Formats: sequence, structure tokens, C-alpha cells
Amino acid sequence: MSSLFSKVYKPGMVRFALNSWPPFWGSGIKIVSISEDFRQVKVKLKLRWWNKNANRTQYGGSIFSLTDPIYALMLMGILGEEYYVWDKEASINFIKPGKGDLFADFELHAGQLDEIYQQTALGDKSFPEFIVHVKDTHGEVVAEVQRKLYVRKKPKYRQVAESQVELSSD
Repeated sequence: MSSLFSKVYKPGMVRFALNSWPPFWGSGIKIVSISEDFRQVKVKLKLRWWNKNANRTQYGGSIFSLTDPIYALMLMGILGEEYYVWDKEASINFIKPGKGDLFADFELHAGQLDEIYQQTALGDKSFPEFIVHVKDTHGEVVAEVQRKLYVRKKPKYRQVAESQVELSSD
């Protein structure tokens, strides 16, 4: 994330951009809300005739897409331009058919962020894992998605961290 980009990387702008992004609106995915600190995001997947499968329920690819960039984008908003944040791997467990609109709530807790900061302080990589439950309108879990991310300080910020450690140990 460039310095200029980080200045406009605000929850309202991210929400607008994602809701305007063709892969999301074409799939019926909508960002309902993003908290000001990027620690909570609520997403909805609307059931439409074009995202139904042969059984007239939510298409599995749309359910998976619902969760795709969210944790990475949250961490980008929290960590800022000093870090690379990428999705690394993911898996989905379909529990029951999604017969209507679906919802997912994403949360990042202080302990998770502390662990990422600790693991990356000296330039090491971090691979945080998150689980999100996709639910129907009755709150019943339709799918469970596991996501693993790649987080690492960018090289120019790693050197700063390394030199600070050297100075403090003298």
C-alpha cells in the first residue's frame, strides 16, 4: 500500500469501492458495514436468480467469494503501509444449503493483532489464521471458512526495526 493510498484507505472508501467492484456486486455480495478501526466487517450475500446453483440454493463459489478479501483488507487498514498482507490459503466446509440471503461477521481482536505485531517486529513472516461462519437469516451456520494470511513488514521498515533492536541492546 503506497503512502498516498494509505491516506484514502478509510472504511467508507473501502466499503464504497468493494460494493462497486464487479466481482462483488455481480455475485450479490454487499459490504454492510466496516467499523472505523477496521476491526469489524459485516457482509451480506443476496440470493438472486443468477447466483443460484442447480438445486436453487446459493452457489458455493459465491459463498466462498463472500469471505475472500475481507480479513486481508481489514489488516491492511489496521497495519497500514508498513506491511504486506496477502491471502495465502483458504478452505470451506459447506454445512447446509444456503436457501436465502447469507451473512458473515468478521472480527479482529487485540490478541490476534498483538500476535501479528510480535511475530513481525523483526521482519519475520506471520501466518495468522481466521475462521468465519457464514449464516442464514435464522442465524444457522451454512458454511465455515478457514483463511490463512501472509503478513510481513516491508523491507524498508524491517531495517528500521532491526536497527532499533540493535540500539536498545547496546
